[in-house]
Amino acid sequence: MSPNTNAAAFQSNVFKEKAELQKALENYRHAVTLKPDFIDGYINLAAALVAAGEMDQAVQAYVSALQYNPAVQLDPNFLDAYINLANVLKEARIFDRAVAAYLRALNLNSNNAAVYGNLACVYYEQGLIDLAIDAYRKAIELQPNFPDAYCNLANALKERGNVKEAEEFYNHALELNPAHSDSLNNLANIKREEGFIEEATKLYLKALSVYPEFAAAHSNLASVLQQQGKLTEALLHYKEAIRISPTFADAFSNMGNTLKEMGDIQAALQCYTRAIQINPAFADAHSNLGSIHKDSNNILEAIQSYRTALKLKPEFPDAFCNLAHCLQIICDWTDYQNRMRKLTSIVADQLEKNRLPSVHPHHSMLYPLTHEQRKAISARHAALCIEKIQMLHKQPYDFSHLKYTKVLKIGYVSSDFGNHPTSHLMQSVPGMHDRSKVEIYCYALSQDDGTKFRSKIMSECDYFVDFSEIPCNGEAADRIYADGIHILVNMNGYTKGARNEIFALRPAPIQVMWLGYPGTSGASFMDYIITDKVTSPLSLANQYSEKLAYMPDTFFVGDHKQMFPHLIERVIITDSSTCKKLFDAEFNNLNLNETIPDNVSIVNATDLSPILEKAEVKKIKEITTVITTEASKNSESGVIPTTTEQVEVVKNVVELPTTQALHKMISCGQLQTSVNGIVVQNGLATTQLNNKAATGEEAPKSIVVTSRQQYGLPQNAVVYCNFNQLYKIDPETLTCWCNILKRVPNSVLWLLRFPVHGEPNILQMVASMGIATNRIIISNVAAKEEHVRRGQLADLCLDTPLCNGHTTGMDVLWAGTPMVTMPCETLASRVASSQLTCLGVPELIAKNRQEYEEIAVKLGNDRNYLKAIRAKVWSGRTESPLFNVATYTQNLEKVYLKMWKKYEEHREPDHITEV
Repeated sequence: MSPNTNAAAFQSNVFKEKAELQKALENYRHAVTLKPDFIDGYINLAAALVAAGEMDQAVQAYVSALQYNPAVQLDPNFLDAYINLANVLKEARIFDRAVAAYLRALNLNSNNAAVYGNLACVYYEQGLIDLAIDAYRKAIELQPNFPDAYCNLANALKERGNVKEAEEFYNHALELNPAHSDSLNNLANIKREEGFIEEATKLYLKALSVYPEFAAAHSNLASVLQQQGKLTEALLHYKEAIRISPTFADAFSNMGNTLKEMGDIQAALQCYTRAIQINPAFADAHSNLGSIHKDSNNILEAIQSYRTALKLKPEFPDAFCNLAHCLQIICDWTDYQNRMRKLTSIVADQLEKNRLPSVHPHHSMLYPLTHEQRKAISARHAALCIEKIQMLHKQPYDFSHLKYTKVLKIGYVSSDFGNHPTSHLMQSVPGMHDRSKVEIYCYALSQDDGTKFRSKIMSECDYFVDFSEIPCNGEAADRIYADGIHILVNMNGYTKGARNEIFALRPAPIQVMWLGYPGTSGASFMDYIITDKVTSPLSLANQYSEKLAYMPDTFFVGDHKQMFPHLIERVIITDSSTCKKLFDAEFNNLNLNETIPDNVSIVNATDLSPILEKAEVKKIKEITTVITTEASKNSESGVIPTTTEQVEVVKNVVELPTTQALHKMISCGQLQTSVNGIVVQNGLATTQLNNKAATGEEAPKSIVVTSRQQYGLPQNAVVYCNFNQLYKIDPETLTCWCNILKRVPNSVLWLLRFPVHGEPNILQMVASMGIATNRIIISNVAAKEEHVRRGQLADLCLDTPLCNGHTTGMDVLWAGTPMVTMPCETLASRVASSQLTCLGVPELIAKNRQEYEEIAVKLGNDRNYLKAIRAKVWSGRTESPLFNVATYTQNLEKVYLKMWKKYEEHREPDHITEV
């Protein structure tokens, strides 16, 4: 070696010792330039490059060291060069070349345990688990006191599914080194997955006591704390993990999950976004971001996130099923059949492997799953609740002391005591209970939203407890038990805000599903589901894990009579010329086909006397004969049976000299106008004039005008409507609706932008079926009062067979608009049939899609028949039990008493079919 080369190499070593890497690198490079075959120089250069983080250049330097003299490749003295080269290649994730270098090193020395250990690590990263296990075992054979190898072997065994053997090897590692933090952490992971949460927590804490800066252990501990509902503590450990490792993408993503559960959506969004910035290929973070967007109704953004997740990880069941649901929400039916096939295949596979299905129980009715699969999805979620409460190690509650003397204690549990459809339906039930028979406890799972819905329930029950202030499910269950509740009612099921873990703890001897969730709980801890014989016939009892408890009329209830008393009566507005034409025809006994419609321009008020006293009001009465063909019945004579019914149609008509003032108010967007000296309010202005009235918290105090003109509805057309969220529509239903439009000239279909991004897909599908898009009228979602009131403008509601309008069905029926439905087999698809049966119009219930079309077409083309059916619905609202909350509540008490009697007599829960 020349003196210059020697000097350069010596200077390099001096600079390297002083940690002056750049100067060292310059001198090493100078040395190998002076002598290109300077093998030691290349090796030292490579080591310095590794220290500087220049992995690619380090690899090249090691390769240069080995290629100049092939003879050295067999020299044991150069074993370290191969090992170092392999290690650099491993760090650079150039795995194939790393394996080759390790194997070359083993050719030089086959007894090097560390090389076998590193080779095993590379095999593990490549997914070659069996090869990894063999190499780890060889490392342990060569060096039995090698805790790292035991730990890594355990990791590989766990990956292959040999969990018990993995646990043994983690314990071996800990016997050799009780402070081996990786083994403590990984053993804790196994204990957590096995449900031994307390043991897992202790192991994570021990790992952190050994190595306080162990970011993964902080993150894992946070995960088990989150699982226990200790969200604040979990958040602290996620933050600590991120402090230690600022680019810990998993910790950011999991912290986002915790923040989401805590209701801090914006912070969760930031966490998922940061995780993706750190690791753009992090599929789980993209999926989590999609779920935040979905829950925030940012559906297009959710779709994009799920698609990105699936691009990164094609076999990702959660992302696929959530994407399918988002596409259902906006009626994007591209490749619909293939999507449904894959979704059902995913669910079947997950259920077979006893995994938590990626389809949520509340969405299961939307997809072509079997009854057994739907019930199993719910059952798996119920089992998860049981797994969670087992961590609390609570003893079962003892009810031997609980007696019934004169009063049953009923506990209603819900997150929806506030401005929510559930409260809109049942807010008067607590106050209408008979206090000589029952005592009412309401347990709120959500905070007070400040609405009158909440305050009404709070003031009308006997005891109101805010469980949002008691986040621990064990403490909440203890409170229910201490209250001595006889029957505990679950009003959430698997809807947002549910805390089914409370029910899994069984703090009451009888636990019941009611109203808030349209399906079975699948839970062993729920005894009954309150339903009725139309919604849940005994022939379909196998769909339910609970026993059926029948209400005598319908299990559904609506508080509409109390919420919207101004819709009990209505007055039709018309001008003098139209009214004169009608009365001249009646006086001369002429057959007048064009009568005054009852749903073009309408006035509603809690007190109509001002307009009735000052305006010209005519009461029109006519008797309509309705002939109903019972096509579903067979007749031996070949004659199709028919029934004949006479229906009285009564209309109160206000005759105005001109309706120009009303038209001007609507077209100019005025809040109100004067008609015959009477101030009337624009029906679109309720939100501006009285927000409490708009939400349904109180009835409007003014006289309100509702007109087809306000919504761009043709005055003379047959208006079919559906006001459900668009996810309830499937391709088959929209095809059916288009068939109806084709068969009923001058008809339109009125839908909602629910959500707005569904509109273009609906219009595109309609156009593809040959229907002009101007026959589809799409309105914005409105506040509750306007939403119910404007239903009066439609002629007929076309229900969604897949999942009926439940609250929406009650809304449209209270508006006096008939609804055609077709029950299938799920509870969610049979609610409308129950409502119509109770209302007294079973002729609107179809037995199949063809009959559904025929009913809708007949009502569209036969104006007399439509008038008669509308008259039956209008009178049935106040005469039938459907909207009679007082009668409903009395029947509910009878059902509760039947349940208790069975329990008191030590009988197992069984179907209750008569009260």
